[in-house]
Amino acid sequence: MMKLIWKTIEILKKKLIWAIPVFMICGVIYGGLFNPLPLKSLILPLTFLMVYPMMVTLKVEELFSKGGAKANLLALILNFGVVPFIALGMGKLFFHDQPLLVVGILLSALLPTSGMTISWTGFAKGNMHTAIKMTVVGLIVGSIATPFYIKFLAGATVNVPLLSIFKQIILIVFLPMLMGNITQRILLSKYGVEKFNREIKAKFPTLSTLGVLGIVFVAMALKADTIITNPSIIVKSFIPILLLYAINYIISTYIGRMFLNREDAIALVYGTVMRNLSIALAIAMSVFGEEGADIALIIALSYVVQVKSAAWYVKFTDKIFGKKLIADTL
Repeated sequence: MMKLIWKTIEILKKKLIWAIPVFMICGVIYGGLFNPLPLKSLILPLTFLMVYPMMVTLKVEELFSKGGAKANLLALILNFGVVPFIALGMGKLFFHDQPLLVVGILLSALLPTSGMTISWTGFAKGNMHTAIKMTVVGLIVGSIATPFYIKFLAGATVNVPLLSIFKQIILIVFLPMLMGNITQRILLSKYGVEKFNREIKAKFPTLSTLGVLGIVFVAMALKADTIITNPSIIVKSFIPILLLYAINYIISTYIGRMFLNREDAIALVYGTVMRNLSIALAIAMSVFGEEGADIALIIALSYVVQVKSAAWYVKFTDKIFGKKLIADTL
């Protein structure tokens, strides 16, 4: 029975681009038929299930490793000096009368890199070492900077509880990071590096998928009344998300081709386009109360665009950057 359940979860992880819309629809149906408010009690455990497994596989020591300095500097400039302001512009252009949706698209652009940054960089034969370092740096800097960005960029139209955001980031980012690092060390000590990397490491992101789908379900259930009475909000929300990702790909690709070698350029693209939507979703649902469901709608839709676009970009990588001529960078 457990094997069947685990296999089902693995299938959901592989088919996340389809699983998320299905869970969104199921959430809306549930919210239309039943009172969704009791589901709020699931937000905290689902948030932990979503974030903690990612942290077990995170190599925090990569923060102090050498190499990839230029690529990481360019990633920081794009992630915190360019992309958030493009997102804000998109939000104000398309959602000028819906400030919570502006916060949603801004929040989805403020937390760069995720485990998928490393995975997609590997699929495209980019520099994995650079991608891992970008992930660690992006997560730490993004977690510290996000409350200030939201406060100063969206605080004029939406009540932004700065202190509450910091408290939640400690609870949903830095505490799981600490616990994940401790768990990783225990597992490495017990099973060794080889067995951990071969048999254990891949299981944790799979667990995280359950948290993501659970939060998406809860968010859509809480938002069900609005979606049912105004379904066009889904279509309206997709357009700025698509534009944001398209612009992000174009800028990062151009910068990568101009200033970096092929492998680092690929890492730069995935280190600036991939966003940590899991943490963004967790912040939306845990900080903004009932209004968090409005914000979560944008973030849930961003998942669909992000996963599909990343897969498509891999197919065109060789045409954009040329084929890899040397052994993969480890």
